[in-house]
Amino acid sequence: MPTFTGVSLLAYGLMFLGLIGSVLPLVPGPLLIWLGALVWAWENGFEAVGWPTLLVLGILTVLAWGSDLFLTVTLGRRSGVSWKAVASAIVGGLAGGILFGGWIPVLGTVVATVAGGIAGILLAEYVDKRDWSRAVQAARSYILAFFASTLAETLLALLMLALFIWQAFL
Repeated sequence: MPTFTGVSLLAYGLMFLGLIGSVLPLVPGPLLIWLGALVWAWENGFEAVGWPTLLVLGILTVLAWGSDLFLTVTLGRRSGVSWKAVASAIVGGLAGGILFGGWIPVLGTVVATVAGGIAGILLAEYVDKRDWSRAVQAARSYILAFFASTLAETLLALLMLALFIWQAFL
C-alpha cells in the first residue's frame, strides 16, 4: 500500500516529473524516476525496492539516455547532417526551450525546443552548404530523430515505472 509521508511524496513527485521529463527535451526524465525510486527505497529501508531493483533501474536510465543521444545523432548523421548542424541543433534547442518554453507549460517547452533545434540546423546547414533543400532535408531528419528518441525514452521511462510499481506494491 502506498505511503504518503513527506519523503515518499517527494519520491512520487520526482517520478512524476521524470515521466513528464521523458517527453520534455530539457528534463532528464529517467534520471528523475531513478532518483525518486532511490528516495522511496531509502525511506522504506530498501525492503520492497532494494539495490538489485535500483541497479536495473539505473541500467534502464543509462539506456534511455544513450538511446536519446544515439538516435538523435546517428539518425541525423546518417542522413548527411553535419556535426556543425548537430551542435547548432543542440544550442538552438536549448536556447529555444530556455528562452521561449515557459509561455505554455510542457507543450511550450517541447515546441520551443524543437523549433530552436530546427532553426539551428537550418541555419548551420544553409551557411555551410548554401543550399536550402539540403538544409530542409537535414531539418526533416532532425525531427524524425527527435521523435524516435523521445518515443524510446518514454517507453523506457514507462518500463522503469512499471518495474518500480511491481517491486514496491505488488
